Amino acid sequence: MLADWLEQSLNETASTPRGGEIPGGRFRVPGPGLLELMPVKAAPEAPALVLSVGIHGNETAPIELLGASLARLEAGLMTLGSPVLVILGNLEAIRAGTRFVATNLNRLFRRDLADTGMEADRARTLMHAVDAFFERHATRRRLHYDLHTAIRGSQYSRFAVEPYADAITTPEQWQWLAGADIQAVLHQHTHSWTFSHYSKHYHAAQAFTLELGRALPFGDNDLAPLAPMGRMLDTLLAGQSPATAEASRMAFFRVEHELIRHAEDFRLCFDDDTPNFTEFAPGTCLAEDAQAGPFTVGETALRVVFPNANVELGARAALLVTATQAPPTS
Repeated sequence: MLADWLEQSLNETASTPRGGEIPGGRFRVPGPGLLELMPVKAAPEAPALVLSVGIHGNETAPIELLGASLARLEAGLMTLGSPVLVILGNLEAIRAGTRFVATNLNRLFRRDLADTGMEADRARTLMHAVDAFFERHATRRRLHYDLHTAIRGSQYSRFAVEPYADAITTPEQWQWLAGADIQAVLHQHTHSWTFSHYSKHYHAAQAFTLELGRALPFGDNDLAPLAPMGRMLDTLLAGQSPATAEASRMAFFRVEHELIRHAEDFRLCFDDDTPNFTEFAPGTCLAEDAQAGPFTVGETALRVVFPNANVELGARAALLVTATQAPPTS
């Protein structure tokens, strides 16, 4: 059943069992796109683990990757050892094969959310599910990996975004991410109200947005480069510690500036297919905005991440970042 849960969640006519037995525990389906795995005996050091995919509907590789891990669990190739909440995010957008339906779900995860509409209601449902899950496992460490793919290529095809929050990322997490072949880390500089930020900000969880290649339709994904990430998911489901590597093998960046779209008359001054982490020299004009005016790189070169000129007014059109030192590993 676990192997089919993702597909059945997207099929509105499918009849999904509400619970059952799995190797090492039980599962239950508390709502659409939600799956809770409950071990008979959780490993003592196993975290309360949230795994989310499909927050953007056109990012399919993480859905396939997680589905493969659930299939291996159901087949008995491993035994459940961690309490896990699996989340399939924007169901309507996944069905439509679009990034979102009305608005970007991954900007709505805040408890004072006043927005209305399908995506806002889905954000409230997911926040409530995470709150309840972490409350049920209040004595355990909290971990949330929100798995994505990027809408464009990247000089680092697999990278982590560390949300801004008071909670400190542990050295262990850097080693786990390096062991899963994450190539770069981007430190956020302010509250961003993404799903991983929600878990870190409100629950002091170890939490990351993981960008795992480029967004492609179902069936077009090459999962081979994601094999180390798949192995990490398997070991976490089993309640074991993932493989590690030195954090220094990853490149680290911090955000220096956000380009915000203020006017309808707005453009980014580089090609639409410019890869993430492309560097621009001092004096380069990166954006023109009828209200805010042009933005030009100052004395220090900047790299661009997540550029997208076609965002809503007031939304981020790009992050501009610089390299920073790797954190200590001990």
